[in-house]
Amino acid sequence: MRRIWQWLIIAVLAVAGCGQQAVPVTDFAAQRQRMVTEQLKARGIRDDRVLAAMDKVPREEFVPQDSRAASYTDQPLPIGYGQTISQPYIVAFMTEQLRPSSSDRVLEIGTGSGYQAAVLAGLVAEVYSIEIIEPLAKTAEATLQRLGYKNVHVKVADGYKGWPENAPFDAVIVTCAPDHVPQPLVGQMKEGGRMIIPVGGPGEQELYLLEKKNGQLKQRAVLPVRFVPMAGEATKRQ
Repeated sequence: MRRIWQWLIIAVLAVAGCGQQAVPVTDFAAQRQRMVTEQLKARGIRDDRVLAAMDKVPREEFVPQDSRAASYTDQPLPIGYGQTISQPYIVAFMTEQLRPSSSDRVLEIGTGSGYQAAVLAGLVAEVYSIEIIEPLAKTAEATLQRLGYKNVHVKVADGYKGWPENAPFDAVIVTCAPDHVPQPLVGQMKEGGRMIIPVGGPGEQELYLLEKKNGQLKQRAVLPVRFVPMAGEATKRQ
């Protein structure tokens, strides 16, 4: 009888083991590689450093649990408080436009999920990121710390006022849409610095690239986009 029970226990464990192996495991690394090839390279992203950063940063860690299966689809995903994480192509495009250097200090306006900051973290020396919605800032900061992005600094504040105590910056990236370029951000750019910013109203925005030369700004529209406008809680604090 003991031998029969032993065989029954072994059989049950074997079946349980088969069941565990049959549970599908999402291969996010493979999805990232496909994203780089099919969404980024195919649409014109050429900077090898930017492509490598996009292939390395785990986007699934920056989206809500119930959206993780869609982490590497080319679409914005909601992160709460009326905000979204931008689609991978937009993140890569904006990053590439800054021509990031390993010695750069970058100011990011609109931390959101922290994903854009994480991409920049592997490309530049320091990232200073501001988020006006406190719960988003705290969640993003915790995620960035947990994943080891030690060169990203997050604070809760009005991003359009910049971070003057850490200025000047080599680059400024704005991931929410004002109706005009905030002058404090211009004043905190280094000579020769670059800013990428979406400007316009809901549904009618252009992504502008600004360069500071001889104290003057040169700007050009580089891409029509749809970003979340400064609205809701953010507007109340302006």
